[in-house]
Amino acid sequence: MKNKIFYITALSLLVFSGCKLNDLPTNAVTTASLTTTPDGLLNAVNGAYALFKDHVSFEGTTDDNNMYLRQYFQMSDFASDDVVCAQITTDPLFLAFSLGFTPTQTNASYFWYISYKIISDANTVIEAGSKISNPTAAQQQLIGECYFLRAFCHFNLVRFFAEPYTINPDAPGIILRTSTTDPSSKARASVKEVYAQIIADGIKAASLMNASRGKTYATKEAAEALLSRVSLYEGDNTSTITYSNAVINSGNFSESTADAYKTLFANAPSNPETIFCIAFTTLDDYGKFGSIASQYYSNGNSGWGEEYASQPLRALYAQNPSDVRASYIDDLVDSTGTQQYKNGIPIYYVTKFSFQGGSPTLSSPVMFRLSEMYLNRAEAEAKLGQTSAALADVDMIRKNRGLSGALYNGTVPANQTLLGVVLQERRLELAFEADRTFTVYRNKMNMDKTYWGYHLQGLQASDINLSVAPANYPNMIIPYTSTKIIYYIPQAEILSNPLATQNP
Repeated sequence: MKNKIFYITALSLLVFSGCKLNDLPTNAVTTASLTTTPDGLLNAVNGAYALFKDHVSFEGTTDDNNMYLRQYFQMSDFASDDVVCAQITTDPLFLAFSLGFTPTQTNASYFWYISYKIISDANTVIEAGSKISNPTAAQQQLIGECYFLRAFCHFNLVRFFAEPYTINPDAPGIILRTSTTDPSSKARASVKEVYAQIIADGIKAASLMNASRGKTYATKEAAEALLSRVSLYEGDNTSTITYSNAVINSGNFSESTADAYKTLFANAPSNPETIFCIAFTTLDDYGKFGSIASQYYSNGNSGWGEEYASQPLRALYAQNPSDVRASYIDDLVDSTGTQQYKNGIPIYYVTKFSFQGGSPTLSSPVMFRLSEMYLNRAEAEAKLGQTSAALADVDMIRKNRGLSGALYNGTVPANQTLLGVVLQERRLELAFEADRTFTVYRNKMNMDKTYWGYHLQGLQASDINLSVAPANYPNMIIPYTSTKIIYYIPQAEILSNPLATQNP
């Protein structure tokens, strides 16, 4: 049964204990017990959150590299033009760079597996909650959080494993799991059907959550932020603006100033811009082995030092030297100020996942923050032709990033488009936050990876000449129509679920 990728049942629910999950005997936890024990619902919901960060046993082994959030960021950002790889590696993260996806690659298979475990936990709580005749506000909050978690996980799955809604809403999506009694053999819903379920769950979540447990748990505003993002990806500009407004106008969040932004990600739970983040404590600091940060940064021994900020992204930041967002890119130089390289690639570490409590490998990754709401709204406004409103939202961010002298002030620069201005700001603001790849393809743009890095098939260090652009390598430009923009459905799912079809 270890190859079964579909949801786990209520009887194999994992409950939260301290900061880790403990497997209970299969007859230890039932849906009924969640409502009859004092902390039943609370423990079950907290257990679902823990699955985002724990290294859960998969196919009989526990691998430090297997963690929902580690895969979430590598599978999205490593496939973008914001990150460069400085070497060829057997780690499946390299498949995101090279677009060499396979149905058996471990990172995608684990992400699929753990996503459905979280969804199953959410379904268990939702079903238990439906049996409570007069739920308290606290119980409703927990049930609402599970509607949010189910929506969030389904949304991330459909983004990785199916064509973007704006390209083909009728394409095969992912397998919707909304009940613990779903049959194991179930066909993929269409992308449109998946989005409809996500939106329904998001709306339900927002209606139930009125007893916030803080920014490290889902809240009403987190659900509205999710609905803003989903609506944008769906191409529903009016709803995008509506949900963005709900979060912006809630009064519960404020843009980080230029100074505060420099420590936003190291202090995510307390930063006023954070809407929702996944809490990591010192007990969850995995160090070099298994942390998100170890992919992007090393102080000499804290990380692998293989993935860096790309040349085209650094060039964008360089247009405005006062842009504080560049402070998250750490140029590695020696004691004489000489640039350091690895296999011919200049080393520019990324620190968005570092320095919580001073640790180079610890942070509480941000899933939603206020800047995205302004950017979502600006993109929707741009697509509706609302120039002044869109540029005002962009300028709201820029003036808080040290760019008060470089505002648009309602005017689109010559030789640029309004949408292009908004999307460039989105790239600068949300770099390394699992956004860029999805934004490029859902806007029917091609991914331009014409820069030196080992995503270029056949590259040798002796080929690299940083004074010119590379040429004649495969996969330098990936069209949004390519089958390479999405991952294969894991082979274990295909083998165990005869109704599931594979991606081309």
